[in-house]
Amino acid sequence: MQIQFKLLTLIFLTVIFCFGQVAAQNSDDLEQMIRASKTRAILVQNVRKAVVHIKVEKIVRNPDGKMLNNPMDLYNDEFFRRFFPELRPPKNQQPKKRQNPNREFRQQGMGSGSIIDSKGYILTNHHVVGEADRILVILYDGTEKEAKLVGTDPETDIAVIKIEGNGLPVLPMGNSDEILVGEDVIAVGNPFGLIQTVTYGIVSAKGRSNVGINEYENFIQTDAAINPGNSGGPLVSLRGEIIGVNSAIFTRSGGYQGIGFAVPINMARKIMRDLINTGSVSRGWLGVGIQDVSHDLMQAFKLENTKGSLITGVMQDTPAQKAGMRKGDVVIRINEISIRDSNHLRNEIANAGAFAEIEIELVRDGKSIIIKLKLDERPKKLGQIKIAPKPIPTTEQVEMLGMIVEELTEETAKELGIESGSGIVIVEVKPGSPAEKTGLLPGMIVQEVERHAIANLNYFKKLASELDPQKGILLLITTANGSRYIFLQAN
Repeated sequence: MQIQFKLLTLIFLTVIFCFGQVAAQNSDDLEQMIRASKTRAILVQNVRKAVVHIKVEKIVRNPDGKMLNNPMDLYNDEFFRRFFPELRPPKNQQPKKRQNPNREFRQQGMGSGSIIDSKGYILTNHHVVGEADRILVILYDGTEKEAKLVGTDPETDIAVIKIEGNGLPVLPMGNSDEILVGEDVIAVGNPFGLIQTVTYGIVSAKGRSNVGINEYENFIQTDAAINPGNSGGPLVSLRGEIIGVNSAIFTRSGGYQGIGFAVPINMARKIMRDLINTGSVSRGWLGVGIQDVSHDLMQAFKLENTKGSLITGVMQDTPAQKAGMRKGDVVIRINEISIRDSNHLRNEIANAGAFAEIEIELVRDGKSIIIKLKLDERPKKLGQIKIAPKPIPTTEQVEMLGMIVEELTEETAKELGIESGSGIVIVEVKPGSPAEKTGLLPGMIVQEVERHAIANLNYFKKLASELDPQKGILLLITTANGSRYIFLQAN
């Protein structure tokens, strides 16, 4: 009995001890969570001091006296385009009495910004302030100050404004390249006019492009809630550093759906410096046509993977042409940066700046080649290739995999801005054929077949007779938007 009693006592004491340990552990965990929460709150308090509310006005004159699409006088069409692309602001009712056709209206909008210099420079979005006639900035303490536009860059949606001030609180800049997917981030702004609103989330993705918002895109994607009024506000790391400028959201319903986009601060930093120093942005320019490397093109060019950017054309008298770059080269590295795709190459060339000296690694015929060159400044307006008219068949035609081609006339070549004898023209694409499934259309020009330049129809016929459509055929196609490689294969 004594042994049993001692055993039960030991078990009871062990249970009490373990329970005490668990309770102590839970208490420690809870205290740690509370400390982390309070630390984040202190960080937010410091960040908010450098975040401003921006009000803008644009004076517009409507010649027929109709009211603008301006619900509640809060958001202009640009806000709705960026945040609610499938919605349109409701039209105000037609006034009963005819108004003065020269009457002026004030279109109002709002956004956010970050103070990035103690002398009053503020980083924000182009679509917030770029078209404004008046800019009013409200500081954290409620002080209102008139601001002037220093410079704006529509192609990245970045702008800089300035207020009078000295010793203003500044939001330090981080390194957006080092931020990792899954890291915690904080967005601060003024959604729907709710000043100094803070939301919390993570970095959902990096390097988002082809979103269709800006000319140059390399967005950080986040699930921190972003809404109209957050535009231009900071996306902040837990170090209290700005790592992105909130720009837009993706939505199908018209409301926040957990997908927001911010311009990386590493991209915005150079734009900001150019705007402050010169009032405009200078970008590097290589002078090539580019496209992504698909799986089919990877096999056709005998590449190891789909990383890099495929050169589809080299313009005359450009850095690329002078350095000896060719169609079919694949750029895989610029300086120390490995190139992911064509958008990445485009951004890196632009960010390098005009007249920068760079080193490029490319793959040509399966071999790595290193070249060095000096970039030019990107022209303000690049010429567009004219769309080829749909040809009227007048000469001999040849069919290959549903693509019917004929000689390229001097007239059509001139309209496309290419030399006569630089290809053959597609005159018809049969429905359901491999050519149609690949996206070929009448009016496109076939300039190369299996890396061989096509001078005339006879040479195309000779090549076509020697190729096996079952294995696939590599074509270089010139379209209204430039040139690109296509891999055409029998079903």
